Amino acid sequence: MSNTIVIGAQWGDEGKGKIVDLLTEKTDVVVRAQGGNNAGHTVITDGVEYILHLIPSGILWPEKSCVIGNGVVMDPVSLLGEIDGLIAKGIKISPDNLRISDRAHLVMPFHREMDAYKEAKKGDSKIGTTKRGIGPTYGDKVDRIGFRLHDLVGDPILFIERLNARIADCNVLFESVGMDKLDAEAIGRDLLAAAERLAPYCADTVEILHRDMKAGKSLLFEGAQGTYLDIDQGTYPYVTSSNTTSGGACTGSGVPPHKIDRVVGVTKAYTTRVGEGPFPTQNDTLADRFHKMGREFGATTGRKRRCGWLDLVLVRYAAMVNGFTDLAITILDGLDDCEEIPVCTHYELDGKKLSLPPAAAKDFERVVPVYENLPGWNCDTTKCQNYDDLPENAKAYLARIEKETETPVSMIGVGPARDQTIVR
Repeated sequence: MSNTIVIGAQWGDEGKGKIVDLLTEKTDVVVRAQGGNNAGHTVITDGVEYILHLIPSGILWPEKSCVIGNGVVMDPVSLLGEIDGLIAKGIKISPDNLRISDRAHLVMPFHREMDAYKEAKKGDSKIGTTKRGIGPTYGDKVDRIGFRLHDLVGDPILFIERLNARIADCNVLFESVGMDKLDAEAIGRDLLAAAERLAPYCADTVEILHRDMKAGKSLLFEGAQGTYLDIDQGTYPYVTSSNTTSGGACTGSGVPPHKIDRVVGVTKAYTTRVGEGPFPTQNDTLADRFHKMGREFGATTGRKRRCGWLDLVLVRYAAMVNGFTDLAITILDGLDDCEEIPVCTHYELDGKKLSLPPAAAKDFERVVPVYENLPGWNCDTTKCQNYDDLPENAKAYLARIEKETETPVSMIGVGPARDQTIVR
């Protein structure tokens, strides 16, 4: 038995879904432990593209079990839509291979409306939320007024009473700011219909995971978003509302830290970000090149990703706070036609050298990235099957990442398909 956490080392979109899909082959159970359907993991297998938002990537493997843990916030209707979409593509989904924590909090329609209203109200200070209602749902969770899955499937009558009261309160606010009122009856009807279908999936997943571990089964935790969207360790306030670092996998699943054997950090060979917030190595020329190639559009929102050169300050700190045992470098092929590749080794701020990122967003906005130019390999790596097949300059690039982060590189992605990953 070996339990592994996969965590993004940047601002999400690092290619975690592909790495999780690859590691699932030697795993028994795949677990989502935080976030909601604001995350999007893309996996391409046998020429078919799958975009997963709430369901773990392990669902694409027959005979594997998947768990949506207590730390996840989920929209019941959206989840059912995702299930139906996968079934339509031939993926088998049932309570035999997917279980959902009875403690998972529910994203409601009023959460989405609040999310959109708050984001619009911020104007130029907007955070860049996906407007899926994730932040308001976590807010209600902390405020201890949230709805959990066991409320919906366990006591529908009490659930509807609470739901109607909450919608009535929300409608007072919505009317006061000129927004449309929500139809409590229609929302309740949709949620109760969802409850009938979700009830067989609802379970005490903490008990299930501990039972599986006692039986010698291995767990794989699929992190959503990335380290710098973590509510504590990220570029606050331009962050998500959950703990996207490795510790969140434990609290969001009920599995204790001493049961974790491996933490894989996933980083692109360069850097991307969706939404607002500081991005020291952002480079519009690089972004234009990727966008013209049809690359770097968000799996969840479709928005163009901001792109920049590899920021080793970010990856170095991510390795520290997550306890990475090894790194997976994705989209190395994205740099195939570069004659020279700038890499940020540290920042300068008010004349001082920074090897780690500052805490304050205002300081993060002012840092000056200091680059070292590494020679490119200027050739196609997409056909490389083994590490030895890589050009020497690509190997040197990977070695520099290892040195700066003090973390070995164990996997290298050279294309989007499952079989375009080199395992060392």
